Amino acid sequence: MINREHYIAQIRDFYDCDLIKIITGIRRSGKSVILGQIKDEISRKTDNIIELNFEDARVSANIKTAEDLIKYVDEHKKQGLCYLFFDEIQTLDGWQNACRTLRLDNNSLFITGSNSKLLSKEFTKELSGRYVAFQIRPFVFKEILEYTKELGKDCSITDYLIWGGFPKRFEFSTLDAQLKYLNDLDTTIVINDLINRYKIRKESLFKSIVDYILRSNARIYSAKSIKDYISHENANCSLNTIIKYLGYLEEAYIIESIKQYSTKTKKELAYYKKIYNSDVAFNSIRCLDNKFDITHNLENIVYNELKYMGYELFVFDNKGKEIDFFAQKGNKSYYIQVAYSVVEPKAYKREFDAFKNIDNLCQKIIITNDDIDYSTSTVKHIKLKDFLVMKELG
Repeated sequence: MINREHYIAQIRDFYDCDLIKIITGIRRSGKSVILGQIKDEISRKTDNIIELNFEDARVSANIKTAEDLIKYVDEHKKQGLCYLFFDEIQTLDGWQNACRTLRLDNNSLFITGSNSKLLSKEFTKELSGRYVAFQIRPFVFKEILEYTKELGKDCSITDYLIWGGFPKRFEFSTLDAQLKYLNDLDTTIVINDLINRYKIRKESLFKSIVDYILRSNARIYSAKSIKDYISHENANCSLNTIIKYLGYLEEAYIIESIKQYSTKTKKELAYYKKIYNSDVAFNSIRCLDNKFDITHNLENIVYNELKYMGYELFVFDNKGKEIDFFAQKGNKSYYIQVAYSVVEPKAYKREFDAFKNIDNLCQKIIITNDDIDYSTSTVKHIKLKDFLVMKELG
């Protein structure tokens, strides 16, 4: 497995401090691998390390409460600073209390979890700034190229646009095997985990809503539009139910949403959101007859890549014309439009007209899969193949 230095470099400065290092993200994005790589790095200087995986039945059967965990650590740690690595700790009852106690007793604590409740208001209030959090994502294209090279394989941009970046899929030799893995992963993460975690009784309704949402990536949504669709499918549900289910998907890092940045008010507008899947495979495995939604998956991929680069993203309303992203990092801002191609005159006009009447204080960028350079005096065209290997915009 490749060394994911992009993430480890962000965590390294916190190795020896008493802040709780929280590593979050969707299941099978590589959190455990990163945790192991950090442990291996620290093990070069000390053997005062305790590692527990709470998805391991041998661990969960013997450590069931916060008190059990604290006792186990006290019995097994050595003198001096002890490094604690707890994988998927959210499955332990009272894990918050255990973390709060252990960090005070000369321990450096690293935890992972696949639920954003790790960062819930209750937890963060209790810790009061005594933690740092890092979200891990499935592979971006740069990581895919590195990993497939390690495996002696290749991966095309088209493959990435359809089947995404869950790391383990690249270990399988055939597409059939990859599809079986992705479908099983979808069943585990999206369906079983959430139904069991939240004790959802209306399973059929939940699955219908989830299917609709995950096929609607890179689109504006409202709870009402989802309700209208579900009602059309002869299923009754309330707006509150839909909002609740959307929350479940976000809590499990399956989807993310971004808000609108208004040209008039220069602020976020909470009622206007766009959904992006954590991995485009969630859309593609729901497509029949290989009719893949490449156009929206492309925008979703650009979203994932920009988040990996560290940009804060908004949808931008240019007087009724939507610009896909208003991206900010540090003191730099960009307007970004994404399209599969602008070869056709109508597509060219539609995409470039989105930038009309915007000042040139921020760079305007259009990203497409075209090989021809369509840059103008005011808009920079970045070819997708070039964008996917960039470390940052500019």
